[in-house]
This record gives sequence, C-alpha cells and structure tokens, in this order.
Amino acid sequence: MRERAARLKLLILDVDGVLTDGSLVYSAEGEVLKTFHVRDGLGIKLLQQQGVEVAVISGKTGGPLKRRLDDLGVRRAYLGREDKQVAYADLLREAGVRDEEVGYVGDDLIDLPVMRRVGLPMSIADGHACARDAAAYVSTLPGGRGAVREIADAILDARGERDAAYARYLAEHGG
Repeated sequence: MRERAARLKLLILDVDGVLTDGSLVYSAEGEVLKTFHVRDGLGIKLLQQQGVEVAVISGKTGGPLKRRLDDLGVRRAYLGREDKQVAYADLLREAGVRDEEVGYVGDDLIDLPVMRRVGLPMSIADGHACARDAAAYVSTLPGGRGAVREIADAILDARGERDAAYARYLAEHGG
C-alpha cells in the first residue's frame, strides 16, 4: 500500500455504492435523490490539499450529484458514462497520468475493468465480493457511510502525510 499510495496523483471514485449507500430515492418529479456523508467530503478535501486530485466516473448523472461535486471542488466528473473503460481512458489522457499513478474505488462488477488497470484498486466493506477480491485495500466502513474518508486517511497514512494534512486543515480552518 505504501509504494502504491506514494505514486498516487489521481483518485477516481464511483458514486452509487461508494459515495452513497447505493440507495436510489426518486422524488415525485422523478429526480434521483442521493445522500452523501460529510466525512467523505472532508476526506476528499484532505487528499486535494495534499496534491491528490479526485475525480468521479459514474453511469448516473443528476443535479444533486453535480451540486455535491461542485461543493467539493471535484473538477473532473465523468457522469452518465456507462462504459467506465472509455471514461477512464479519456480521464487518463486529460489528466496526463499513467495507470500506476491512479487509485480507483469501486463496489461492483461494472468497476472491475478499471480496477484491474489502476495502480491502487480499492473497494468498500459492503462492496460486491468481485470488487473486494480485486482490491488491494478494502475499507471497514460501508459506502456512503464514511468509507471514502477511511480510504483517504489510509492513503495519507501510507504516504506519511496524515498528520501534516490534519495540521494544515486545522491551521486553515481556525483550529
């Protein structure tokens, strides 16, 4: 984990089942509503401040998701992309990174083609067994319930940057 995390320049997240608990709630107007965990957002911010860009690839799209990603400063959001391999190739080219410099957090079969290419494949505690088996790291927390924060901390720990990231965050936010 230490070697793989040290090379990391980009962390890609799936959305449904990773940033959310995988539930789909439809409004009366037919819009899909999503719930996000605040600690996951802080984990994303901590990675960004330490120079790890965070991106999203998702087969879904929608206003709540776009709003959350905007709030977090996630500039590379590949939404409505059913073929994650094509989206991943586009993202690699646009970000100017190589497979070994990328981490990916997925939770199911649709994520395997990308997980098999990246330098640091990860999954969540309640991910499907196929995703957990393909992962070099599996969180202890479920998707949408702090798993991304746990993964962010694990990456920062492996890079020897967690204490500095926490101190920097506190200094910038009056702590």
